[in-house]
Amino acid sequence: MSSQAPHPALLIPGPIEFDDAVLQSMSHYSQSHVGPPFVSTFSEVLTMLRRIFQTTSPDSQPFVISGSGTLGWDLVAANLVERGDDVLVLHTGYFADSFADCFETYGVNASQLKAPIGSRPQLPEVEQALREKQYKLITVTHVDTSTGVLSEIKALSELVHRVSPDTLVVVDGVCSVGSEEIKFDEWGLDVVLTASQKGLGCPAGLSIMMTSGRAIERFKARKTPPSSYFASFKNWLPIMQNYEARKASYFATPSPQLIHALHTSLSQILSSPLQARFDAHRAASQKVKKAVGSLGLRQLAEDPANQANGMTAIYLPEGIKAPELLPSLLNKGVIFAGGLHREIAAKYVRFGHMGVSVTDPKRDDIDRAIEALKTGLAEAGYEAPK
Repeated sequence: MSSQAPHPALLIPGPIEFDDAVLQSMSHYSQSHVGPPFVSTFSEVLTMLRRIFQTTSPDSQPFVISGSGTLGWDLVAANLVERGDDVLVLHTGYFADSFADCFETYGVNASQLKAPIGSRPQLPEVEQALREKQYKLITVTHVDTSTGVLSEIKALSELVHRVSPDTLVVVDGVCSVGSEEIKFDEWGLDVVLTASQKGLGCPAGLSIMMTSGRAIERFKARKTPPSSYFASFKNWLPIMQNYEARKASYFATPSPQLIHALHTSLSQILSSPLQARFDAHRAASQKVKKAVGSLGLRQLAEDPANQANGMTAIYLPEGIKAPELLPSLLNKGVIFAGGLHREIAAKYVRFGHMGVSVTDPKRDDIDRAIEALKTGLAEAGYEAPK
């Protein structure tokens, strides 16, 4: 039985529900961030992240820095491109707009290749764009939290390496790492950035990134200094290398309590085969999507190939708005998220199904959420198909 205070099940696309042991790790007594015990813990976290991202290359480098997932965009923009460079941003929702805006803030020219809501740019379109201009890097949101659209990373990376081999492949995996399969080395990825509070099941506050040796070499070949101080690889790269080698190092103070919580979460994840975790998320996703269909509702991502396994974005029936439905769900002990895509925000809700809500057999979060959605819609006057 959980030791947490009674509370509604948090089933948004992050932050997610946390395991008791992870939260208990947050109460770890205070430690020196350069003392041997904490350095050892941090080293193990970095090593475990290599297993999470499925990289064994000695040239790849994990980073864990205090901040939100958004900091990952700054790390990419400040270190891997320079003012005046061209980048291609594949657009599947709100977060591509934001990543492009981040690049523009650093004086980088961001071209967006957009798809209709609920879809993703197709590979022939990407190939055409890559042949028309030389881009320093391409970004893709693995799962866009605003739409629930899942992008195909393996085939995209193969295309980029074939058509534009000097273009770095950057994956925004904030809403995918831990719930969707990622094979960093095998797929030839250069950057995957994520955060602690979604599929990795740790409280918010850590920006997490895996970089390839090729990305590090691109950074070292810069003609100008990094365009950020806090987000500079010049400052962080030796810190991460030293921590992983169990050597005390300092640039900016990390959060020992969050690192302990991440250590606990990663240890739990890696206690079973990763494939079993991905299979569990896929099964939960199919249960949710089947229930959505049986209610006569549509997803933003209508093509099954475009549907994420850690969340579902659901169009509401005509006449029912998200701000009206969400309080009803809360009264039933379930928290969903409203829409985030600017054009249709009030017309849909987002149901997050990842982490312990999926993997802990003692929890009934998913079943309760499905029932709450069904009852809430009925109370709002919606008649589902018989």
